[in-house]
Amino acid sequence: MTTQALPTALAAIVDDFQAMSEPERLQLLLEFSEGLPELPDRLKDHPELLEQVVECQSPLFLTIETEKDGGPAGTVRLFFKAPAEAPTTRGFAGVLHEGLDGLSAEEILSVPDDMPELLGLTRAITPLRMRGMTAMLGRIKRKVAAASGVRS
Repeated sequence: MTTQALPTALAAIVDDFQAMSEPERLQLLLEFSEGLPELPDRLKDHPELLEQVVECQSPLFLTIETEKDGGPAGTVRLFFKAPAEAPTTRGFAGVLHEGLDGLSAEEILSVPDDMPELLGLTRAITPLRMRGMTAMLGRIKRKVAAASGVRS
């Protein structure tokens, strides 16, 4: 699969990963971990608004919000909570945040379910961690579909 099926920002991230060696890919994942934004205060004080992705080895929570901006679908905002001591999980969340935050529901729902495999980390990271990232993407898509009334 090529990156042509991906939204522009996500395709650029995947291209960056694919252009690197495996050790460099792990370093880039760490950089995404460090760049994951903190939760806004309105969510920090209300953990019940976040949903845990139980497939992740580390405790990862996420939620989405849809901003109505003139169109019927609106813009989707992504929010993640992952511990600093879980850089792989945070890195995956950072990739998804940077690649998907601010897109429309349709753009997010069009991302192939196996997109995490395009990062070229399958040999460097355990299958359990790869399943966690795939589950993160799946959870985002399910929440987006539910919020937008679109069938995924």
